[in-house]
Amino acid sequence: MAQVLSIRVINSADIYKASEPSKFTKKNRGPNSATSTRGKGPVSPAHRTQKLNLEVSPHRAGPVSPAQRTEKLNLEVSPHRAVSAVRLMRIEFGGAFADLLNEKGKGSGDNEMGYVERTLGFRTRALDDRDLRLVTDIVGGTIRWRRYLDHLILSLCRDESTFGSMEPLLLQILRIGFYEIVKLDMPPYAVVDENVRLAKVALRPGAGNMVNGILRKLLLLKGNNSLPLPKLEGNDRAQARALATLYSHPVIVIQSGLLKEGLCSVQDESAGLVVSVVDPQPGESIIDCCAAPGGKTLFMASRLSGRGVVSAIDVNKGRLRILREAAKLQQVVDVITTVHADLRRADLRWNKRLEDMEQLKNLQDELLDAASMLVKPGGVLVYSTCSIDPEENEERVTAFLLRHPEFRIDPVDRYVPSTFVTEKGFYSSNPVKHSIDGAFAARLVLSL
Repeated sequence: MAQVLSIRVINSADIYKASEPSKFTKKNRGPNSATSTRGKGPVSPAHRTQKLNLEVSPHRAGPVSPAQRTEKLNLEVSPHRAVSAVRLMRIEFGGAFADLLNEKGKGSGDNEMGYVERTLGFRTRALDDRDLRLVTDIVGGTIRWRRYLDHLILSLCRDESTFGSMEPLLLQILRIGFYEIVKLDMPPYAVVDENVRLAKVALRPGAGNMVNGILRKLLLLKGNNSLPLPKLEGNDRAQARALATLYSHPVIVIQSGLLKEGLCSVQDESAGLVVSVVDPQPGESIIDCCAAPGGKTLFMASRLSGRGVVSAIDVNKGRLRILREAAKLQQVVDVITTVHADLRRADLRWNKRLEDMEQLKNLQDELLDAASMLVKPGGVLVYSTCSIDPEENEERVTAFLLRHPEFRIDPVDRYVPSTFVTEKGFYSSNPVKHSIDGAFAARLVLSL
């Protein structure tokens, strides 16, 4: 049985309510990194880059007009396709997180239909569990393969201007249809028929005719094994085919009670190695300053053997809720990174701008400075990211040491295999070299 440990979950937004509005806001928050302290004790067309906080118009990116909010029940439109299209709009134009939408979607079919009605102007039949599973699969896969799907759609449009001026909702419907045909191998007649119906009802008959024509072209090319390949410099067609190959990874899903009972959890190796760098010991007090969704936090807590405290702090309330639920399962009462870390997050890789990077580096420095004040003499500050960008990793540590000469680097070779240790004594994993996610960590000790 899992040991009962002590963990405190703190929303940093509540702590810093009086702070300057530009700091520690959701807009500047990246999802996949951690700062821990311890002491002994292709760019899409222009219309696809807009971000909104309101419901998105299916015709143009913008707020939904009252006329589009008519209450109407449509039993002919596939509910999982309608919800998938609306979720994709919310992620691309509203900045929503796919994982949070998945969590909110569990058992909240009425809530999902509310978004569909406000965005599309009608409701479908209620979602069942199978529908929700399809929504998660289709939305995640469509985002992950967006660049390739857009390449196929563009190739089958009359010209580039047709693709570039395409209405946002129409593009999402086509992406869904292409993903279902190319990746999921769903029955072609069902994919064409139901996506055409969605386009006709949500937009207009002409939009449905366009979806019908493009999807049927795709079916013809797929049947002849002649899907268009991306154009690459050079004449090596074999290389082009290799780059266009769609990889699949077999995953063995064990239907047992281990996960439900909190006896085991799933974590990428790169994140687990960061915990090895922290090296939690029984009796210690550890603060995870950017904790949600809590994988490293809970792993550190499990390493304390029932003695010690882990305080988990994060600015995102939604992601903290996920941490709390995971902590309950395991009987337990990451600094912000930019596009390089988010490349593995399909819903985030398309929503990063160059100007975000400089802001987030400044925020990384602020978080390091704040965390350093919580370390007692002889204690350890671990700076970790899930990025492979030197500007966010080694350069941030170098800048920190210039500001705080009272800290020194503690080489990590005692904690992780040598293949992950850099010349300066940092932990670094690289997807190309190690075949795991990219990550970085540095141990910094405060002088006595």
